[in-house]
Amino acid sequence: MSTKIDNYLVCMIFYNSKTMTPKVRNVRSKYVPEGIKILYEDRDIIVIDKSSGLLSVKARYEKEKTAHQLLINYVRKGNPKAKTNLFVVHRLDRETSGVMVFTKSYELREKFAAQWKNVEKKYLAVVQGNLAEKSGIIESYLAEKDDYMMSSVKTPEEGKLARTRYRVIKESKDYSLLEIDLLTGKKNQIRVHLSERGYPILGDLKYNENPQGRLALHALSIKFKHPFNKEEMVFETKIPDYFSNCFEIQDKDGDLPRKTKPFKGPKRAPKKEKKTGIKTKTQQGKC
Repeated sequence: MSTKIDNYLVCMIFYNSKTMTPKVRNVRSKYVPEGIKILYEDRDIIVIDKSSGLLSVKARYEKEKTAHQLLINYVRKGNPKAKTNLFVVHRLDRETSGVMVFTKSYELREKFAAQWKNVEKKYLAVVQGNLAEKSGIIESYLAEKDDYMMSSVKTPEEGKLARTRYRVIKESKDYSLLEIDLLTGKKNQIRVHLSERGYPILGDLKYNENPQGRLALHALSIKFKHPFNKEEMVFETKIPDYFSNCFEIQDKDGDLPRKTKPFKGPKRAPKKEKKTGIKTKTQQGKC
C-alpha cells in the first residue's frame, strides 16, 4: 500500500486517541537482528515489529532463532556472558507479523499482566469472501484438541471465552480487509473465529487449505500504560507490502475511493528458484 493509504488507516483507527506515539530512541542498530525492527526501547521495555516467519518464543523444534532469544542477544550487546534478560509480555503466531512488547524485569511483566484487560490491540487481516455483516463481535468458547488445533465448543466447562471485534475496511471481488480488535487473547483466536464463519485468512494453512503466500494477519498497533511511569503509549507498525497485492488503491487526495479496483486473482507460479534459506519477495507469495 502507498504511504497515503498507510497514514489513512492509522489516522482512521486512532482518530479519537489523543495519545502520541513515542519516538524511537536508544536503539543500538549494530546489534539489531534480522527479522526485527525496534520501535522503542527504554530501561524498562522494548517494543518491536516482528516479521512473518519468526517464532515469538522457543518451541521444542526451535530455541535459538526466536524473537525472544534474538532480542536477549541484542540487549546483551552480543555478549553471551551478560546476565541481562527479557520477559515476554504476549506472543504472536509464527506467521503473524507486527508489534510485540517485552520487559526487562519480571516485576514489570507482572504489572503488564495486571493491566492486560485494558490494553488495546488492533490487527489487520485479509480474508476470503465478503462478509454479510460489515462489523460485529464474534464470541465463542475455545478449546485445544489433541492435535494442538483450536476450535469452538458449546459450554464454558469445555473451553475459554474468546471475543473478537471486527470491521470491514475494504472489499474487492473475492477478498476483504478487516480491522480487528482483540478483546481476549486466546491461542489462534482470530484465525479460528474467521475460519469457522467461512471467511478464512489468506495463507492460513492450519485452519484452511490455502497456499496463497504468507498468513495475511498483522498486529498493527498496541496501546497501553507504561508499567513504570504510567504514561499512555501507542505503537503503530507499517502495513506489510504483501497486503497491497490484494488491494490496488489509487487516490490523488490520499482518501480511500468508494470503489476498489477488482482483484483478478493470483499470478501464475514463478519458476523454481534455488533454495538459499531466505525467502525473496516473489517466494512470499501474492494474493
